[in-house]
Amino acid sequence: MARPHNPLPGLGLSLGITLAWLGLLVVVPLAALVSKAAQLSGQQWLAIITDPRVVAAVRLSLGAAAVAALVDAALGLLLAWVLVRYRFVGRGLADAAVDLPFALPTAVAGIALTALYAPDGWLGHILQGYLGLKVAFAPPGIAIALAFVGLPFVVRTLQPVLQGLDRELEQAAVCLGATPAQVFWRVILPQLRPALVTGTTMAFARAVGEYGSVVFISGNLPGQTEIAPLLIVTKLEAYDYVGATAIACWLLVLATAVLLAVGWLQARQKTAWQAHG
Repeated sequence: MARPHNPLPGLGLSLGITLAWLGLLVVVPLAALVSKAAQLSGQQWLAIITDPRVVAAVRLSLGAAAVAALVDAALGLLLAWVLVRYRFVGRGLADAAVDLPFALPTAVAGIALTALYAPDGWLGHILQGYLGLKVAFAPPGIAIALAFVGLPFVVRTLQPVLQGLDRELEQAAVCLGATPAQVFWRVILPQLRPALVTGTTMAFARAVGEYGSVVFISGNLPGQTEIAPLLIVTKLEAYDYVGATAIACWLLVLATAVLLAVGWLQARQKTAWQAHG
């Protein structure tokens, strides 16, 4: 029996190369991490992940990443909307600036944010001196740094979707008497929701593992402003490879669980939308 003709030439070779690179770059390192962590006994695992310092660091990393992702969702949607729907002087510069967190070394971003929000910085002395709000060396500073590195994910995910929206649907809604707010919430936002959830999830995942931009502005106080990636580095510097591996694996499990939950909710939402459509 003749084999069916494959309309995609080179599919087998390209698929094999793709899977090989994916395995070398992603699967093998993660498998090594899990393998190293699997050498620990259940009692050792429990002792490490329930340590008050570890619990505080992981809670701060996940909490600040969640806050930063929500901020990125709102600001990213607004920024993507402005860049796509309006034409203004400096638009090209503003669009290029969105990718600045990708090009800028994270340590440089951390130093710049610290200088800006420190008690004697341009904004820090106003926020702390007049409003009593401490940003640098406190959790708000960590959230700002994480929002800075995650914003491009939301903007770049939303832009192509916004560009491809059918403007006739909006015009039809206006002709039927819908207000601008109703057009946005009932016509535009449902079409943007999958991309918005995807971009926000990517921003959250990026923020969970961020180190360079946070290490300067956080203050690194154990139990207060110490993030999990910094604690991992601290344990590695102290040659506590077992503790560093356990924390890294625990953080990986928590972040993966959050991403899978968001993906599952997004898939359900997409199925429900198609069923009603």
